Amino acid sequence: MLSNLELVEDFASALVKFDAGGAVFKDYRPGVGPHSEDAMVKAAMSILRDSKPESWGRARTKRTPDLLIEGDWQIEVKLLRPYGDNNRIAENWSQNLLHPYAGNESCLGDCLKLLRSERQERRGILVVGYEHNPCKTPLEPCLRGFEILAKSILGVELSKREEVVCTGLIHPVHQVARVSFWEVVK
Repeated sequence: MLSNLELVEDFASALVKFDAGGAVFKDYRPGVGPHSEDAMVKAAMSILRDSKPESWGRARTKRTPDLLIEGDWQIEVKLLRPYGDNNRIAENWSQNLLHPYAGNESCLGDCLKLLRSERQERRGILVVGYEHNPCKTPLEPCLRGFEILAKSILGVELSKREEVVCTGLIHPVHQVARVSFWEVVK
């Protein structure tokens, strides 16, 4: 069974490997940063199934949850990109984390969805955020806001955040990835 730290370290490592390959998504510049959530998760899973089949061989991407490791984890994944491929600030970028209503697509809504799940696997939230180097718009206030809102407003208990920061990504805007993970305890 994957620990919280192993999970985030493995996922971050797969993203770095995928990024180094120079993959292009649609008409955007090369690198993992512009990829959609679904494309990013599928690429990471392809790498992890090959490199760590004992831990990730049972992993599959789904609609609900975004990522399922049978018998181990059910995980909802979110992207956090303050800037687009064109280096312009993205409107409403923080809503992916912070919209506090059931039934929406935010991390807070995903926490509630995971808690309603009848599956027996542990529940987790994985956020992949991108920053410039040096940072123009820090992600930390948004990540911390998610933690505070989950606990104080929704009454959701999260584990301590595990995080891996990946530098040296090839995209000129999405240069640093912050891969953060929380177990949704109750």
